[in-house]
Amino acid sequence: MLVLAIDTALHACAAALLDTSTGAMRAHESLDLARGHAEALMPLIARVMKAGDTTFTHIDRIAVTNGPGSFTGLRVGLSAARGLGLAADRPVIGVTTLSAYAAPHVAENNEHPIIAAIDARHGHVYFQVVSGHGNPLVPPRVAPLSEVARAARFGAPRLVGDAAQLVAQHWPQDAAAPVGIEQRSAPDIAFVGWLGAAVS
Repeated sequence: MLVLAIDTALHACAAALLDTSTGAMRAHESLDLARGHAEALMPLIARVMKAGDTTFTHIDRIAVTNGPGSFTGLRVGLSAARGLGLAADRPVIGVTTLSAYAAPHVAENNEHPIIAAIDARHGHVYFQVVSGHGNPLVPPRVAPLSEVARAARFGAPRLVGDAAQLVAQHWPQDAAAPVGIEQRSAPDIAFVGWLGAAVS
């Protein structure tokens, strides 16, 4: 399966061509952007398609992050994915930004819970908690940092997302310390593709 993955939810404008038959990305590009996604995305996708030596008729599906994230960025990515999907008659699969952050660690199949968190400002975060095997422990929600800290009951977590450091700063001192803190401004575009491919 050939998947075109698109992410404009946060501080990246990214696209990739994932070939699930080989397990590799044919091409990918990511720009670190706080704004300007609308101007950057379509030329970026064109470059990825050219580098991947393919056309839209050869793509099997399009995967795109659908939030949480910046309203403007999400609108750009979703509009582009929908337009390309309609033009090429290919399905468009929405992937949550939180699940894309957690996916690389779930793929490792480890024993520690994973807390994916995105800064929602004013002492709040969008977050979800999954086990190291991907089973849901706390469903996605927006909540104050104090509520995220209650996830300490699941054991020493791995913190991921653009609010990973923020959660770590508010982690209870009497709880098991995080086993890892991965502060990333955007999820790995490859895992947006893998999650999109996994939808039956």
